[in-house]
Amino acid sequence: MSAVRRLVLASGSMVRARLLRDAGLDFDVVPSSVDEDDIKRTQQGLDTESLALVLARAKAREISQIRPKDLVIGADQILDCEGARFDKPKDKTEAASHLRRLNGRPHRLVTACTIYCGCSEVWKHESAPRLTMRSYDESFIETYLTRAGDGVLTSVGAYQLEGLGAHLFDTIEGDYFTILGLPLLSLLAFLRTRGLLVL
Repeated sequence: MSAVRRLVLASGSMVRARLLRDAGLDFDVVPSSVDEDDIKRTQQGLDTESLALVLARAKAREISQIRPKDLVIGADQILDCEGARFDKPKDKTEAASHLRRLNGRPHRLVTACTIYCGCSEVWKHESAPRLTMRSYDESFIETYLTRAGDGVLTSVGAYQLEGLGAHLFDTIEGDYFTILGLPLLSLLAFLRTRGLLVL
């Protein structure tokens, strides 16, 4: 196989890009156009872990077809609370509904990440951090959503742990980077094997 030219993030997520950038990586951003809603509809019978991996693979595979010599990162997260799956809220009203349903309860943030090269999977990682929301009232939800702004619409749980979202939780079990969107430590370990890191 010819030498890998570039690392490519098949996602428009600013958080994922920031994690890679802050770790000193040089990469291109080429967001996938995969229809996630269609995949979720056609794969309803899959468990949450399998569905997250199917979505991550679809994103990486799509971009790998146009960047076959490069390492393409695809990732996906699905919030699972006692069997109910949450998508990113469409607006503040739906974000408030999410927060009410999660209030005082634990949930899993099922995360899948994969890397494709030459349209074949060369690495994958799956994990499911467990997060428990603290109990809060309607006044807190209103204040939180007002102060947090539209950023909550980019998170499946209507929270951003790296910001005001930290106030929502009692306990967190799992890797911080994974919760933000990428299993960064495992990803870096793999990239070292490909000679893409200087550290």
